[in-house]
Amino acid sequence: MESIDVKVREWLSEPFDAGTRKEVEMMQQENAELLKDSFYKDLEFGTGGMRGVMGVGTNRINKYTLGKSTQGLSQYLRDKIKDEEIRAVIAYDCRNNSDTLARVVAEVFSANGIKVFLFSSLRTTPELSFAVKYLDCHCGIVLTASHNPPEYNGYKVYWRDGGQLVPPQDEEIIQTIDNTSYSDIKFEANEALIEMVDQVVDDAFVEASVQNGSFETPASAKDELTIVFTPLHGTSITAIPQTLAKAGYKNVHIVKEQAEPNGNFPTVKSPNPEEKAALKMATELAEQVGADILIGTDPDSDRLGIAVRNKAGEMELLTGNQTMVVMVDYLLQKRLKQGFKGNEFIASTIVSTPMLRLIAQDYNVGYEEVLTGFKWIAKLIKDNPDKNFVGGGEESYGFMVGDFVRDKDAVTSTLLACEIAAQAKAEGSSFFERLESLYIKYGYFKEHLISLVKKGMSGAQEIDNIMKDLREHPLQEINGSRVVLIEDFQESKSFNQIEGTVKEIDLPKSNVLIFYTEDGSKIAARPSGTEPKIKFYISVQEQVPSGATLEEVNSKLDARIAAINAELAFE
Repeated sequence: MESIDVKVREWLSEPFDAGTRKEVEMMQQENAELLKDSFYKDLEFGTGGMRGVMGVGTNRINKYTLGKSTQGLSQYLRDKIKDEEIRAVIAYDCRNNSDTLARVVAEVFSANGIKVFLFSSLRTTPELSFAVKYLDCHCGIVLTASHNPPEYNGYKVYWRDGGQLVPPQDEEIIQTIDNTSYSDIKFEANEALIEMVDQVVDDAFVEASVQNGSFETPASAKDELTIVFTPLHGTSITAIPQTLAKAGYKNVHIVKEQAEPNGNFPTVKSPNPEEKAALKMATELAEQVGADILIGTDPDSDRLGIAVRNKAGEMELLTGNQTMVVMVDYLLQKRLKQGFKGNEFIASTIVSTPMLRLIAQDYNVGYEEVLTGFKWIAKLIKDNPDKNFVGGGEESYGFMVGDFVRDKDAVTSTLLACEIAAQAKAEGSSFFERLESLYIKYGYFKEHLISLVKKGMSGAQEIDNIMKDLREHPLQEINGSRVVLIEDFQESKSFNQIEGTVKEIDLPKSNVLIFYTEDGSKIAARPSGTEPKIKFYISVQEQVPSGATLEEVNSKLDARIAAINAELAFE
């Protein structure tokens, strides 16, 4: 690995422009720690692509790091595709510099003889996934950093099926990028190869979203549903209101203060719909208008947070797992009425709720569990063309309806949530009551996520040490319950602590450890692939005894989660 000094010297000479060289010089003179953080490593492709802080350096998002990746990707495409025009489509979100960085990417592609479709303004990530197939492209790029803070940006690569990069292409492309030098980047655009796209793709995407996300809800039920929606200053303002309107929902209240796209996210500390604070303004509006459902989306509109009225009449923010089980059960109910063909399956990730497996078993459909990241669900669909993907998601507030989009999709999922809520209300029930009925049927499952931020070079080392310690000193008991199974996805092995046996895990290697206990608890440890964090996922469960209330079981599970957290000292 190159030393920091070698990298810095390279960035102080051509082909780097004068402005870049000046910034590096200033860091040398004034901020040695920032210089170190900017160059101590190269940005890598994680579960969600390449994501990082904007600025100069190899560990930053800038025209050169994105240019190098695009140059390497261009070379890979040219090496693999010989007898047809190579085509790429590029979208970008509301983040600062996303539009200019998207233009840089388009120019590098075009300079390499690749036909480029560039969206004329910001668009959602699910529309980009859709556009790859709709425009018959070989790849797609979206400039986004999802819900990260304002100083971040990112670069996600999609392949011909509309899904993100997966093996073997990902490693092959990374190798090509690694073999590309900054001096190889072709920045001189061939404008004849860059075509702006907008309304035609927009209309097709909205139409497809309505077709896949609506389920014969009567117009009267739609009229009775009151919806509050906030894009949290993100791109979903370009698609969700349009999709809801086309589907026939008229009673939609948008949080005006958050409707304007803005990469600084001025009204929230974090544009993350997982966090209750991010939806504060939407919750206040929901109370003013008497909303039945509140939906907020992240900046690139691939994830959604949903709040619905609980039994006390209060707006309650659901977890990603809760939303997912309601949506999956609803989709399977609808499919059951049509008649199963025997090839249906749902999918989720290894750190999501175990409740989904029970639902799949009850409906007698296939259940697949993959590594974190929707690219793995997309790969399942691609690798199993004879099977029918119904829907699925992950705990981090992502969901996918069918396979017309091959990534998590807050646009269609928003419509699906409204369909469930509208039909339930018309039947004298609610979205929340549908969730409670699932707890009574399958058992009460409750999850809790702990994210520890560990920034910089020292933080990365600290995360490594935590995972190393868990492997060298594996947990034997958690909250008084014996650990019966340990899954180490980095070693691809499952260790049965009762039988003393070891089985192979048939998934790609990943730095994840999962501990299962006798009482049904599940604790996972996983460094984030896109943020300087290590995440701990706690899942507990309890059957609902006859005569017991859900509130009593919920309190019991809360106490168990608190005890596990205190014992393991995660936070």
